[in-house]
Amino acid sequence: MKNNPLPRLDTSPELKEKLLSYCRLRKGEVWIDPVRGHRVGCLDATIPEHLSLIMAQELAQLAIHDPPYNLAALEIRDLEDYIKWSRIWVSNTWSMLDENSALYIWLGADQNNGFQPLPDFILMMREQPFTPRSMITMRNQRGYGTQSNWMAVRQELLYYTKGKPLFNVDAEYTDIPKILRGYYKTVNGQLTDNLERSRASTIRAGNVWVDVQQVFYRMEENISGCYAQKPLKSIDRIIRASSNPGDLVIDYFAHSGTTLLASEILQRKCYTIDLDPIYAEITIRRLEHLRATGKTGWQNGHPFEDIGTELQQSNTEHQSENLLF
Repeated sequence: MKNNPLPRLDTSPELKEKLLSYCRLRKGEVWIDPVRGHRVGCLDATIPEHLSLIMAQELAQLAIHDPPYNLAALEIRDLEDYIKWSRIWVSNTWSMLDENSALYIWLGADQNNGFQPLPDFILMMREQPFTPRSMITMRNQRGYGTQSNWMAVRQELLYYTKGKPLFNVDAEYTDIPKILRGYYKTVNGQLTDNLERSRASTIRAGNVWVDVQQVFYRMEENISGCYAQKPLKSIDRIIRASSNPGDLVIDYFAHSGTTLLASEILQRKCYTIDLDPIYAEITIRRLEHLRATGKTGWQNGHPFEDIGTELQQSNTEHQSENLLF
C-alpha cells in the first residue's frame, strides 16, 4: 500500500485535468451543505462579487486564511505583485468580518530569498485597519535539512483583530505538561514559580506552539495530494480561542478543507472558498467522509478513491506509474 496514493496535485497538471470531471463545482459556483449550512465555493478571494456570493449578506466572527506563501509550491509571483494581490484579499476580508472579529493568516518566509514574503506582508498590513496582536510560531517536527544552515522547522501565524473580539482563555489550554519551573513573581512576600501559582496540570498556549504534529502520511487526517495541509489541532486551537459555538468562520484558501472540518467538529458554521475546483471538491468530500466514517482524512487512501478507474500519473517524480482508484 502506498504512503501517498496521490502525487502532489500542484505539480501534476495531467492528473488534475482528469480529476476535473469529478468536481461538482466550476468557477463562480457555490455548494451549500444541507446538514449544517456550511458553504464551499469555487471562487476568487480578490473578487468582491464572489465573496458576496459566498457570504450571502452575513458577516463572520473569525477568518483563518492560509494563502500560497510565494515559495516553492504553486505559482511564484513577483514580490510586488504578491503584495498587491494580498492587499486586495485582505481588504475584502475586512468587509466580510463582523465589527468585533479576529483574523489569522498563515505565512512563510523564504530564508534563501530575503525572507520574503513575510516582512513585506507585515509592512503591507500596517496600511490596513486591522490591529496587530501577535505573531505565532508553530514548530514542525519534521523540517527540511541542510548542511550549511539551521534546519527550517517553523511556520508563522499572524494574529490581527477588528474591533474588540472575544478571546477564550480557557479554550487556550493545551496538553503540554508543566515541566519547566520559572521563579519570577512574588506573592505575599514569597518568590513563587509557575507550578505553584496555578492548579492546572498543563499550560496555556503561548505564541510558540511546540505541541502540534505536522501532518504526514501516517496520520488519519492526511489528505494525499495536498501540499500545504495545516494540522487539524492548530485550526482547532484558533477556533476555540477566537469564536463561540454557532459563530461563522471564513477561510478564503480552503486547500485540504481543514478549517471546514474543524468548524464542523466544534459546531461552528464555515464558509470557505478555493480558486481551484479540485481543492473545493476535496474540501466537500472531506466533510462528507467525516460524517460517513468519523475519520478526519484518508490514511493510505485519497479523496477520489471511489472513482474506480486507473489514471496515469504525470508527476515528474513518478513518471510512468499507474494509480489505481
